[in-house]
Amino acid sequence: MTETETETAIEAGVETVPVETVPDAFVATAPMERDPEEIFVGDRGVLDPAVRRVLVRLLQRRVVFADRHKDDWKVLLENQQVIESRLHDLFIRLVVDPERGVAYKQQVRSEELDVPVLLRDEAYNRAETLVLVYLRTVYQRESTAGEPSVRIDVEEIEQTVLSYFTDSDGPTAARQKTIEKALNRLRNEGIIDEESEGRYLVTPLVEVVLSADRLGELQRWLKDQVAADADPPAAGVSAGAADLDRADDAGTAPDTTDSNDEDTAS
Repeated sequence: MTETETETAIEAGVETVPVETVPDAFVATAPMERDPEEIFVGDRGVLDPAVRRVLVRLLQRRVVFADRHKDDWKVLLENQQVIESRLHDLFIRLVVDPERGVAYKQQVRSEELDVPVLLRDEAYNRAETLVLVYLRTVYQRESTAGEPSVRIDVEEIEQTVLSYFTDSDGPTAARQKTIEKALNRLRNEGIIDEESEGRYLVTPLVEVVLSADRLGELQRWLKDQVAADADPPAAGVSAGAADLDRADDAGTAPDTTDSNDEDTAS
């Protein structure tokens, strides 16, 4: 704009911009950290943030429940294939059971492949097995009767489980402490949920951990134990799939722990 044109524009009330202030480009370049395709600096991931969160929660938690984690469950079902792919890259199998409303992970194991183990299996001890068998028995009975949910009090559990203890298990207070520890483990694994003090909701996961066939075997062991102090068959029940499969074709069960288990099914 010439000097004469500038003066004319000022007289007409038109705002002018000095030539030196006009940017070199129509759109200024944005720094990399403000790239809309990244969710953090240097991000090379390709999954949407919601899918990434579900993937992480599957690694953190032992179980994802449809009723407790509704948003995660919806994202999981909508993106199951890609989430499975990411877990398979870590030699971890994803099991989704829509009927029971549970999803959990399993460590892949193979004699043909060199598979690094990320998840650990920890077998249940005697007291935990006794509690688990009773919970599974009650769950089966109530479910067969058409009950939509199964709840049980700690006094009922103690009354039954204590009947299988002997003098070698210590005084009553020590036995009750052992049962309390067993309940804490099963609660942490999502098999039961303490709704109020001493009142537990038994979740559908109990059917996955302990199949009907395995339940029958352990019930027979319990009957035999009344007459003789015996150990559970196959060292009890395992929370991991591999041990269950070796004991009998009981089906699948979630691995109990992983290297970064910071969250439980809650």
